[in-house]
Amino acid sequence: MSNHSPAAGRSLLYLVVAGAAWGTAGAAASLLFLASDLGPLALSFWRCAGGLVVLLGVLAARRAHAGRGRARPAAASTAAGTPSAGSLIATGLLFTLFQAAYFAAVRETGLAVGTVVTLGAGPVLIALGARSWMGERLGRGGAVAVVGALAGLAVLVLGSGGAEVRPLGVGWALLSAGGYAAMTLRARRLGQRGEAGDPLVTTAWSVAVGAVCLLPLAAAEGLLPHTADLARVLWLLVYVATVPTALAYALYFTGAAAVRAATVSVIMLIEPVSAAAIAVLVLGERLTGAVVLGTVLLLTAVGALIVAESRRPADRPARAAATGGPGGPGGPDGPAAVRPASQSAAR
Repeated sequence: MSNHSPAAGRSLLYLVVAGAAWGTAGAAASLLFLASDLGPLALSFWRCAGGLVVLLGVLAARRAHAGRGRARPAAASTAAGTPSAGSLIATGLLFTLFQAAYFAAVRETGLAVGTVVTLGAGPVLIALGARSWMGERLGRGGAVAVVGALAGLAVLVLGSGGAEVRPLGVGWALLSAGGYAAMTLRARRLGQRGEAGDPLVTTAWSVAVGAVCLLPLAAAEGLLPHTADLARVLWLLVYVATVPTALAYALYFTGAAAVRAATVSVIMLIEPVSAAAIAVLVLGERLTGAVVLGTVLLLTAVGALIVAESRRPADRPARAAATGGPGGPGGPDGPAAVRPASQSAAR
């Protein structure tokens, strides 16, 4: 019998879909900025607030459906793995830090440099954190994949040239990368302990904290859009709140709890590939050699990691980890052990 995790394929698929969905947010934001005077902080607030409304609606519908059926015992059985309110708020604060610092980086040093530093530093920070905190080794193959992914990212985003590097913007981008890395490592650690909880609830808490933190900044920037095409703006806001926020982050938290942290970060580099494809196919931007080369390098690295992750032996149950048995901290497959891995990282 294979000892590969039967859920590994689903988790990897969730991450791929989440990364692709994140990539559509940039195109939607570009269309919003063209159709209204909405600023980036206000857009981030409405993204979080709208995502929260969507998620609360889904949770309410699920609860009503469970009340009519026989799902109550199953819901009770998962309560022990539910993280505390403090833990959920901590995840939400990391989410807010990563989002707000990224926009600050873009404002200070431009989209190209801000994106490359944030997404490029993420894999490195996550790989180091996963190695020191959870004993997840990158491995030679994983290191090659990370290098290939970072090279593809740099070619894809900086290939057009004209980027200006400003120290303050780089600092904001590194802070954003740190917030993202901490959020990813935290999700993986909670998953190892069997405390990941309901990904819909985790996502709802994250966007709720984000909305609260961003509200004063968005109000100062200008909360309400002024536009001659209100229907178009509202439709785009609904899309941003639903697909690249509520759906994508629920899938991200589900996958990140089951897949090694560094692998998660590289798979999520599908985001700029998705964004570039939409820019060419939908927004009419020119297809350049840099876009093609960067996309090929990134997808090759992501594909190699997906193959490596799908062949990885399944994690031991969380109960064993708690007792120090096989899969626990002192066991042969625990966090301190050397794990066979080709691993990598990114946003």
